[in-house]
Amino acid sequence: MRFLCVWLFLVASSLHAQDGVEVDVELFLAVDVSRSMQPYELEIQRRGYAAALVSPEVQAAIAGGFLGRIAITYVEWAGADHQREIVPWTVLATPRDAARVAAQITAHFDEGMRRTSISGALTHAADSIYANGFDGLRRVIDVSGDGPNNMGDPVTQARDAVLARGITINGLPLMTQDEGLMARWNIPDLDVYYTACVIGGTGAFVVPVLDWSEFEDAVRRKLVLEIAGQPVRLWRAQARAEAQAPYNCMIGEEIWLRNRDIFALP
Repeated sequence: MRFLCVWLFLVASSLHAQDGVEVDVELFLAVDVSRSMQPYELEIQRRGYAAALVSPEVQAAIAGGFLGRIAITYVEWAGADHQREIVPWTVLATPRDAARVAAQITAHFDEGMRRTSISGALTHAADSIYANGFDGLRRVIDVSGDGPNNMGDPVTQARDAVLARGITINGLPLMTQDEGLMARWNIPDLDVYYTACVIGGTGAFVVPVLDWSEFEDAVRRKLVLEIAGQPVRLWRAQARAEAQAPYNCMIGEEIWLRNRDIFALP
C-alpha cells in the first residue's frame, strides 16, 4: 500500500498541464533577456532563479500551501514576439521537482534578444496561463526587467487586459544602472515605473534589485511571497508614485524614438 501511495504521488507530480491538476498557484516567471542585459547578467538571472527554487524557504512555502504544490513555467522575453520557453508548465511539489527545474534553467545559457516589450511578455504570459490546463487557486505573473516598455502595445493596455482576466502581476525591476551606451535606455525610477505602469491585482508588489549581488536573495523573497500568497507592503515606490503627478507610462517608447538611430539597440 505504501508503494502504491508513493507511485500515485509521483505520477500526480509529473502530470502534464492538460490533465487539469489543481495547484495552489500558477506562477509564470517572465525573465527579461533584452540586449541591454550583458551575458554575465543573463547567467546571474538563471542561476539566481535556480538557486531560489531549491532553497529551503521556497520549498517550505510550497509545502505550506493548501494543496502543497504549484505549477510553474520559466520563459525569457525581449521584443513583442520574442518569448523563449526554458521550462514548460510543470508541477513543483517536492525538492526533487525543484532540482529538476533548476537543472533545466541552468542547462545552458542563451544570448539576449532585441528590444523590450513588457506588454508582449504580459500578453503571452496571460494566454499561456489560460491554456496550460492547470486549475490554480491563484494566478500570478512574475515579470522582471531592466527598462521600460519600448515595443508593442502600451504597457498599461496589456496590464489592464491581464488584470481583467483575474491574474495578478508582480514586478522585479532591475535597477543596476548599466554604464556606457546602454545607459541611455535606463530610467532612474524604474521601481516607480513598475508600480505605476506594470503591476496590479490582489496583493501586487515590486521587489527592486539595486545590485546584482542582491539578485538571488530578492528572487527568493519574492517567490516565497508569491507562493504563500501573503499580503505584502508595496515597496517605497508606491508612496513615491502616489505623491507624484500621473506617471508617464510611455517613457520607454519616447526614449526609443529619441535613440532609434543608435546601432546597438536593446
